Amino acid sequence: MNRGFYTIMAAQFFSSLADNALLIAAIALLTVMQSPEWMTPLLKLFFVLSYVLLAAFVGAFADALPKGRVMFITNMIKIVGCTMMFFDVHPLIAYAVVGFGAAAYSPAKYGILTELLPAEKLVAANGWIEGLTVSSIILGTVMGGALINPKVSAYLLSFDIPGINFGIETAAEAALCIISLAYVLAALFNLKIPDTGARYPHQERNPIKLIGDFAGCFMTLWRDRLGQISLAVTTLFWGAGATLQFIVLKWAESSLGMPLDKAAILQGIVAVGVALGAVAAARFVPLKKSLTVMPLGVIMGFVVLAMTMVNSVWFAYPLLVVIGALSGYFVVPMNALLQHRGHVLMSAGHSIAVQNFNENLSVLTMLLLYALMVRIDLNINVVIGLFGLFVAGIMLLIMRRHAANQREHDSLSLIGEPKH
Repeated sequence: MNRGFYTIMAAQFFSSLADNALLIAAIALLTVMQSPEWMTPLLKLFFVLSYVLLAAFVGAFADALPKGRVMFITNMIKIVGCTMMFFDVHPLIAYAVVGFGAAAYSPAKYGILTELLPAEKLVAANGWIEGLTVSSIILGTVMGGALINPKVSAYLLSFDIPGINFGIETAAEAALCIISLAYVLAALFNLKIPDTGARYPHQERNPIKLIGDFAGCFMTLWRDRLGQISLAVTTLFWGAGATLQFIVLKWAESSLGMPLDKAAILQGIVAVGVALGAVAAARFVPLKKSLTVMPLGVIMGFVVLAMTMVNSVWFAYPLLVVIGALSGYFVVPMNALLQHRGHVLMSAGHSIAVQNFNENLSVLTMLLLYALMVRIDLNINVVIGLFGLFVAGIMLLIMRRHAANQREHDSLSLIGEPKH
């Protein structure tokens, strides 16, 4: 891996660190505002809404400029969203602005990998980027939990420079200042990302034509035998992962008796497992064998069911690490395969935009269902049971679809027809 790759990793780390710390801070703000519990998962829903609504446009934007510049511009949008919370804009609206920046940031972040690296290094690169992203999730959630801790916030507020009044008077404002610094660090690294020299044909600006182009890319990826399987798996994974974040917080409160600042650490524990699984996949799973990891998705769904039997932190930690490791090990190769197929079939930015659209539509759907279950006061163990069985069941259906694709492929080979 060259220096440019590590600069991209550093930029991604600090941007994601701030995103995840900000989520915990926003949850705390909703608590202070005495908002209803069902509003908490809507934070993530508002964040990912832009990924779905802007999917037809962000791919073209990512391909229209050097991707380092795109990452800088979109990271600045995140800073604006964070600052809005400082000025008492409702957390749902402010976090939606951060999501707007993240939606445009993502195609550039992943698309630049296919420009910078050969196909055989994509699994390893995804292992790096997922490992660092997960590390940022760990540190970001822990950082967010620490910043809302009364002792830490009191310490931060005790800082005072004679003759200068920064107007920082609450724990939330102190937390938002620290989180903003992480976004600024990410922006500085964005400025150092090298221009790969990759240039794409002039990008369409007519919204109707952009939507038509996006629809064509969408259908191309779903019709491709390898593309559809990898896209289905990553779509399921990201929807399940976003929902699991909030399930863990609720489970920690009801089954383990943990407040928000402590429960945030459990999200980090899951992320530790994901990082371990991602690193192992990068080491042991080559791109050509990426589809062999799918059974781990089924196993993960059933392992989640064990959460309903745990009421001790010491059992919770290893269980969450296992859940995270299984998900990390099976999603990294699938993500690399999807990136490779997208790069082969269309441009990098457009393929990532299609991927983001599907994955975040899944996030929206699953978070809405979770918010509904919280709204009707469904027992958290029932929610966990339904969640685990859903993940395992969908993975089994995807595996059956892949097997059918393989049989069709073999039949075409026998009669000499072209294979796609």
